[in-house]
Amino acid sequence: MRKCAILSMDSLANFEAYDCLIDQPMLALGWQTEVISWRDSSVNWSDYAAVIIRSPWDYQDDMESFLKVLSAIEQSSAQLENSLKVVQWNINKSYLKSLAAEQVTIVPTLWPQAFDPDHMVGYFSHFATEQIVLKPRVSANADNTFWLTKDTYQDQVAELSQAFAKRELMVQPFIAAICQEGEFSLFYFNGQYSHTILKTPAQGDFRVQEEHGGGLLSVMPEPSLLVAANNTMQAISKLHGELLYARIDFVRYQNTFALMEAELIEPSLYFNMDDASALRFANAFDTRMTAFTAKT
Repeated sequence: MRKCAILSMDSLANFEAYDCLIDQPMLALGWQTEVISWRDSSVNWSDYAAVIIRSPWDYQDDMESFLKVLSAIEQSSAQLENSLKVVQWNINKSYLKSLAAEQVTIVPTLWPQAFDPDHMVGYFSHFATEQIVLKPRVSANADNTFWLTKDTYQDQVAELSQAFAKRELMVQPFIAAICQEGEFSLFYFNGQYSHTILKTPAQGDFRVQEEHGGGLLSVMPEPSLLVAANNTMQAISKLHGELLYARIDFVRYQNTFALMEAELIEPSLYFNMDDASALRFANAFDTRMTAFTAKT
């Protein structure tokens, strides 16, 4: 029986995680899974054939230490999925620039290096909108994400100054379709499409995560959404090769679909929303490990 570490955090008490659903499919393929916190310094990573990054949803609080742990895993005999190189690229949302350069349609974005309240009016003008969103370039679970209106943003300047005092930020127009329709997440394992869900925010909110009251619905992607997703995956593959897992999030925007984020580090894969998805993931992982073993 080969051992596979599922990289997580000290406690998932305040989060919704579904990775336990892969335990049985993995076991049937000869893999014993074990959930391990990335903060556990006592672990010998070489005791595991593989480490899959799954739910370290506090890494943004200490990114440097998190990357050091991943580096230690890659220096061990364990196979890290997704790789450290991919994590280093994906951990800062400026990766969206690279995908835009590959002709992927992204939500329009400005990339100021620091927060300056004197520039706020200019952001609204740039996007010709009354509502914008400010978010950190390194974040998880919509932490420190602000939905602002032109008439009232001044009330939050002190909070914004504190939130972005030591964080690079990005600025986007608020996309009304997130509240009107929701955000689509498409999942790929080993480059192959698996399933799609629609995430909708709670009434009066714009955050679609379950932890913020968001709802989930399994859906069939319309053809144009699937085309946009496949094109995005081709761009990612061109830059980084095939990945064990990817979740790509889209919103309807100006008669097309715009990429919100490509989640390649620790996205929830929502195995609970598709009965066959956990088995697809396990098979993709096993196939990948077989190929890796053959190379070594």
